[in-house]
Amino acid sequence: MIRNILAFGVLPHYGNPKESNHSDGHGGTSHSHIGHGDHDSSVQTASNLKASFTFASGVAKTNTDVELNIQIKDNEGNLVKEFERSHEKLLHLIVVNKDLSYFSHIHPEYDGNGNFKINTTFLNGGGYKFFADILPKGGSSTTLSEWVKVEGEEKALEPIEADTKLVKVVDGKEIELTISNTTAKDEITLTFNIVDAQTKKGISNLEQYLGAVGHVVILSDDAEQYLHVHPMDEKATGPKAEFMTSFPKSGTYKIWGQFQHQGEVFTVPFAVDIK
Repeated sequence: MIRNILAFGVLPHYGNPKESNHSDGHGGTSHSHIGHGDHDSSVQTASNLKASFTFASGVAKTNTDVELNIQIKDNEGNLVKEFERSHEKLLHLIVVNKDLSYFSHIHPEYDGNGNFKINTTFLNGGGYKFFADILPKGGSSTTLSEWVKVEGEEKALEPIEADTKLVKVVDGKEIELTISNTTAKDEITLTFNIVDAQTKKGISNLEQYLGAVGHVVILSDDAEQYLHVHPMDEKATGPKAEFMTSFPKSGTYKIWGQFQHQGEVFTVPFAVDIK
């Protein structure tokens, strides 16, 4: 659906996870951003930041190369121009569609003067939600989001249902997800066990990907609850990778884990029901 896709990295995990609410691009929806280290939030906070996601051509159409522009502004409408790198990037953009069947990460380039941009191509029309992870200089890690409409033929949306078995095969690897608890608001551990799909031998040489063994993004089925989870042991090499988090409320959630092996990043999706 979007070309020029780059894989998304992670921040190191420090101690126990903690949550902070962040507003969306219109200041309304809150999300949870889990596991970041402590930052001084006195300069820029989510409550006084807004993101605008616009296309140079005015609209985005399917199968057409378009330039996506992202700007971050404070509550007075002033451009925020200074950012710090988080997991080697100034901005990480996660894109999903309405039924969460599509997921990708983009790393737009920064021009140094308040504008991030990247050229992309959408293969299907419809609604997409963009999540921008940023760290304003002197501020706190923030996630800003907005629904964006792409013109063109839309694919049929599928209901989001929990997987009956938490085992997937991706790129010759078999990944099993174990969840320690499925109760909302409880602290839980997500354990990914990664083995060779043919030999069933554990893969113990996972590579560091932007500073950690992997990362996990979680979205509620309505894309309103956003969790970005970091590994408990960032230096782990497999076959197990563990992540600690807490689901904010009951419902169905989509979980994406990303890892790197032999120079290639692979993404594995799961859907689970939380009580």
